[in-house]
Amino acid sequence: MPRRDRAPRAPFDSLGPLDTAIPISTGTARLTVETDGSVLLDVNGVPSSHLHPDPEHLVFEYMRWMLQVIDLLLEESDEERAAQLAHLGGGGCSLPRAVASRHPRARQIVVELDALLAERVREWFDLPRSPRLRLRVDDARTALADWREDRFDVLVRDVFAGSVTPPELIGLAAVRDAARVLRPGGLYLANCAAPPGTRLLADEVATLSAVFSHVGVIAEPAHLTGKRRGNCVLLASQRPLPDGIDRALRSDAVSVRLARQDRVLALARAGTVLGGD
Repeated sequence: MPRRDRAPRAPFDSLGPLDTAIPISTGTARLTVETDGSVLLDVNGVPSSHLHPDPEHLVFEYMRWMLQVIDLLLEESDEERAAQLAHLGGGGCSLPRAVASRHPRARQIVVELDALLAERVREWFDLPRSPRLRLRVDDARTALADWREDRFDVLVRDVFAGSVTPPELIGLAAVRDAARVLRPGGLYLANCAAPPGTRLLADEVATLSAVFSHVGVIAEPAHLTGKRRGNCVLLASQRPLPDGIDRALRSDAVSVRLARQDRVLALARAGTVLGGD
């Protein structure tokens, strides 16, 4: 989607103490300001979010890929109805903040487990207010099970405990709930960080394929073959994926592609459907 011209953004002016441990409900957070005015948020020693003064400037590659797909989907949707998006996993809300800037009519809910972190990121990063962006303090799996069916156009999963996604969010029951809460034509986007030498990516593709009619993978070639750890974006829908994804990805600084369908099918065959809830 073409970027709109906009006036330069002022640096964040309500940050907490920098380069020091800040207590939150689940441990500690740390804020580091970089030379371009952007802020890196670490949670319990793990990079969680990177926020730039321009909300549409996303530093984490997988978030850029997700935003490009969301753009394509929302461009195809009914302009008379505000799109509904849900994010499992909040952190600093980098992606919801970008979506709010790019699609001001959209309505988003972000589920964040850490109550103090949710309170502080709204103050630190001047996030849009409800109903444009609502923060729900809850366990992601609990929220997913609680939501009614046919509620969202887009559901994003970006939840990590340390460096791994909790197993209860990648099993068959969670995937079925993800399909249930999506509207017809809705899209599920999941951040998968599969360590080298594991079958996690194949298992996730197999599990998604057991529920959704259409599954895709956005990844760098080395990540797709399991030779290097990296973030892959999994896509799933009951309808064909939005047109133009691979073309949109060509504009990214990283050499990344939407995997060919035969490669996705091979991953699904090699994987095991994850049955845990």
